[in-house]
Amino acid sequence: MTASDVRGFDPGDGRISTPSATRALTWSADAAPQPTVLPPLAPDRDLAEPDWSEVVEHFREGLVICDADGVVRHVSPVAERLLPEVVPGGRLTAAGVAGLGDDSPARFIHGGRQLTARQVSLSGGRCCWYVEDVTESASRADALLAERARSAFLAGVGDKLGNPLHPDRAAAAVVRLAVPTLAEVAVLVLAPRAGRVRWWRASRSDDETPLVDSGVLPGADLPAAIADGLTGVEPHAVDWLVEQAVDAGWLPGLSGAESTARVVPLPGRDAPAGVLLVARRNTRWYDEDDVQLVRAFAARAGAALTTALLYRDQAEVADTLQASLLPVAPAEAAGVQWGTAYRPAQAGLRIGGDFHGSHRLPDGGSVFFLGDVSGKGVEAAVFTGQLRQCLQALHRLESNPGRLLRLLNDALLETTQAHGQGRFATMVLGVARPHRDGGLTLTMAGGGHLPPLVLRASGEVEVVPLRGMLIGVVPDPRVGEVTVRLAPGETCLLYSDGVTEARGGRRGDEQFGPERLVTAVTGCQRMPAPALAERVEQVTCDWLGHGDHDDIAVLALRAVGASGRTLRHLHSVPGPTGTEPRRETDT
Repeated sequence: MTASDVRGFDPGDGRISTPSATRALTWSADAAPQPTVLPPLAPDRDLAEPDWSEVVEHFREGLVICDADGVVRHVSPVAERLLPEVVPGGRLTAAGVAGLGDDSPARFIHGGRQLTARQVSLSGGRCCWYVEDVTESASRADALLAERARSAFLAGVGDKLGNPLHPDRAAAAVVRLAVPTLAEVAVLVLAPRAGRVRWWRASRSDDETPLVDSGVLPGADLPAAIADGLTGVEPHAVDWLVEQAVDAGWLPGLSGAESTARVVPLPGRDAPAGVLLVARRNTRWYDEDDVQLVRAFAARAGAALTTALLYRDQAEVADTLQASLLPVAPAEAAGVQWGTAYRPAQAGLRIGGDFHGSHRLPDGGSVFFLGDVSGKGVEAAVFTGQLRQCLQALHRLESNPGRLLRLLNDALLETTQAHGQGRFATMVLGVARPHRDGGLTLTMAGGGHLPPLVLRASGEVEVVPLRGMLIGVVPDPRVGEVTVRLAPGETCLLYSDGVTEARGGRRGDEQFGPERLVTAVTGCQRMPAPALAERVEQVTCDWLGHGDHDDIAVLALRAVGASGRTLRHLHSVPGPTGTEPRRETDT
């Protein structure tokens, strides 16, 4: 490549190489390169001065220029379109534009458009008004703010409706949250139950807290629109909807002529959980955005109500089952005073694997029993219920304790093998027969349970030597039998291993043990049977402190003669609220 090949080449660094006849074709080693001097550009004399009105026409803002006397001297094309009343040569104040004044607001409505105006002072006392049409941007901003407000409202609704698990409280929360954001009056109607309908209403009050009330209606008296909504249909004709709500007495302070309303079903599991009626004055009609907000609110309300209704149904089932599985107070019998105490391992369930009870016999005696099934909690309680049902049926066929216990063993084997449970039980089962002198004869059979204690009138505590095998394990278990005579005033005490195996003490891991139990009841021979049972339960809990424990069951029977009667029975189970334990007494 030679020098002639690159002559006129643009190196790309902004310096343009221009051929020149004066440029030397050769270079000396001493010569330094000289920069090329370009002649200045000559002005383009063919173009006239720019037309400023043409330039201003493309401004986003319109310009109105006034002289020192307030006379309009120039109006840009944009300003002409926005403010047709403003014309050059006239006074600005005579145009009657409310937004162009010294004390005018920065934003105003003119000709159905939303405008902004700002004033700028010029030389010579002149001024310029910049006017801009912000209708579209304001609409977008308002829509964004409205969407944010709706999202925040729905988020708050979700948080507040996640807590109530009672249908009544959930329904009251729904109508309370709907006012005033969605309506001035909100009515929630639940799906009919047993031919009757519950409804809740919230209405706007003078303060910020809505007024909430409720009522009950026969299913046949529901307004037609509400009945349609309960089938999942959303009524679209809103003119007669308000009239029906007014006739039902649900819209206090609103009349059909001045109100607008909508009905939206609340989604449920298989069918709507209810319907929501919202109403307000027709100065605020329900547009499509409002209806969508009501539907989104109804979806969240339906989920909350469905959860509350499901919880209620499950709670009713659980309460019914718990009531059937709770230990029953022994049946009153002549010459016998009963005392019981019961504390399940899981206090919240109120049921456990220990059981006790008694049944009267036709000859005046009584079958009594106390036992403990394997396991804890609901499964153990269910097995306990099966065992008690078997006993209730079998004691009518057999009253001998040993043979009755073997029949019970066969029945339990059949039940556990059929269900593949592999459960078993320990048990003391006896028959008490009164004597004319006021004493009792106790014939007891043992199935692997702890031996009973007898409190003699002398103060001595005897351990009954009763042994035997577990119930529900083998087809023909060895069952121990023993007969004990109680003189008037003497007591026999049966207890579960939740007493003797209770761990506590100083270190918290020492068992209470049978020796401490004997010590605890020594000297209590004069106590009534209920007081003795309560004492055993109390000293056991004192030993436990606040630690975990197994199911605790105590059954005491005292020979009191024909005039004796049952005083009370202690059940340490939670109260209806499930927060504080209660003492149930039967007198």
